Amino acid sequence: MAKILLVDSHPVVREGLKQTLNKNPEYQVVGDLGSGVEIFEFIRENDVDIIISEIDLPELNGITALRAIKKEHKTIKILMFSHQPEEIYAISTLKAGASGYLSKNANTAKIVEAVDTINQGKVYLSEKMDKHYRYTDTAKSRARLFKRLSTRETEVLKLLSIGKKNKHIATELDINEKTVSTYKARLFKKLNVDNIIDLVHQAKHHDLT
Repeated sequence: MAKILLVDSHPVVREGLKQTLNKNPEYQVVGDLGSGVEIFEFIRENDVDIIISEIDLPELNGITALRAIKKEHKTIKILMFSHQPEEIYAISTLKAGASGYLSKNANTAKIVEAVDTINQGKVYLSEKMDKHYRYTDTAKSRARLFKRLSTRETEVLKLLSIGKKNKHIATELDINEKTVSTYKARLFKKLNVDNIIDLVHQAKHHDLT
C-alpha cells in the first residue's frame, strides 16, 4: 500500500483528494498539510511514498520544496497538482524532479490514473504535454548522450545491455578485462547510475542500445 501525503493550502481540496484516494485499497493518505515548510518535518517522521502538492503554497512554494525534497529523499515520488497552466509549468516541474503534473481541472478518474502512473515509476502528463515532452526532451537528451559516449563506450554498453560479462566483452572487442571495467565505470558516471540494471534501463530509455 502506497502512503500518500497531500499538500495544498485549501482544506476542501485536501479533503476531496483524500476521499478519492482512500477509496482505492492500494493507497493510504497518511497526512495532509497546508504549507510547504511543513513537508520536511512530516517526511522525517513518517513513511511517505508519494506527495501530491500544489505549486502555490504559503511560506515555501511547491517547486522549491520539490527540489529540496528530492535532494534528501530521492525515492519519494511527487505529483504536482496545480491550477497553474501546464504549458508553462509542467515540463519545468519534471526537470526539477517531479514524477508528474496534473491540472486541477482534472476529474477524479484522472487523479487516480496519475497516481497509478507515478506509483509504477512512470512519468505522468496530460496527453498533449506528454507528446511535447517526449518529442523535445528525449530527442535532445539522446543527442547529448550520443555525443558524450565514445565509440568504444557505446560498443561496451550494447554488449552489457544484452547480458555479456566483462570477460566475454574483453574477448569480443579484443581488449583486456581491466579496460572493460574502466569503460563500465565511465558509463556509470556519464549515465549517472551506480549499478548495471540502472545502466541498461537508462540505455534502453534513451535508445542507446
